[in-house]
Amino acid sequence: MLMFGSQTAGQLERGLGMSRHRVARGLDELLSAGAVDHRAGNGRRTLQWTPMKPSSLMPALRERRHASARAARRSMPLHEVLPGTVPLDDGMRHLPSRELTRARLAELVGAVRHEHLAMQPERAYEAESARSAVPMDRALLTRGVRMRVLGALPADAEDPLVAHGRQEDDLRPEYRQATETPVKLIVMDRRTAFLPVSPDDLDHGYLEITQEAVVAALVALFQRQWEAALARQEHGVPRITLSERERDLLRLLAQGHTDASAARAMRISRRTVSNTLRALMDRLGVENRFRLGLAVGALSLIEPPGTGSAAMEGVR
Repeated sequence: MLMFGSQTAGQLERGLGMSRHRVARGLDELLSAGAVDHRAGNGRRTLQWTPMKPSSLMPALRERRHASARAARRSMPLHEVLPGTVPLDDGMRHLPSRELTRARLAELVGAVRHEHLAMQPERAYEAESARSAVPMDRALLTRGVRMRVLGALPADAEDPLVAHGRQEDDLRPEYRQATETPVKLIVMDRRTAFLPVSPDDLDHGYLEITQEAVVAALVALFQRQWEAALARQEHGVPRITLSERERDLLRLLAQGHTDASAARAMRISRRTVSNTLRALMDRLGVENRFRLGLAVGALSLIEPPGTGSAAMEGVR
């Protein structure tokens, strides 16, 4: 009709080669959507059907969609509708509890090969979730999986997982503080994502999502937040307090020691040296040792080599 103008139902039937029933049903749907109007005739098939201009139709359709979405939000919560693990659609299902979600995450950990992304908006971790996260993180990082975490806690805050089994020598994920994270999120290998059904009550479980387009959109959301967190950190280097081990290690490296010779001098393993430096880079929001050196110098975290009396006697 947009191409050929107003027509009767009979003309549409002949022009489209469609049955009377299908044309009538289509016209009823268009009329209910406000996409067509009609003028009276002798009968339904003699009504003159006229299309509405797209410029006036599209705002109305958008408003109808928003109204439907608002009505859906006012409807019964998802966790009350779905009592068990229920497929919602292709590529999406509901895991109705934290326990079932943790079990599913543990099942998938063995298949992750490249990347694990997480957004953690909470400032206090639920104990059981934190305890299960420690071995998962250890398995992924030991296997060489890149882990990136956006959280609400400051980068220089005490690691909350230490209280739940994380060891000093354990590898740590890359971490950046976000002033706010839009939603709790986990994405594995950019293939599977987990979102809470009710952000205000995680006991209602999670959605497991494998729809490619949805997962890609969630990864893009994470990436925008990750880059914004980096921009904030580069704008102002965070103040931190060094532990005695961190201070001793930085002094040795500033004097020209290698990782190996610093490890021997401090009687620790080279792995501990690497982990300590990685943790410092994460806390300061820098990506490599060169930037770490600049940040340490800018914050005057250690005395320059050859100055003062702190010449490392305590570590020999």
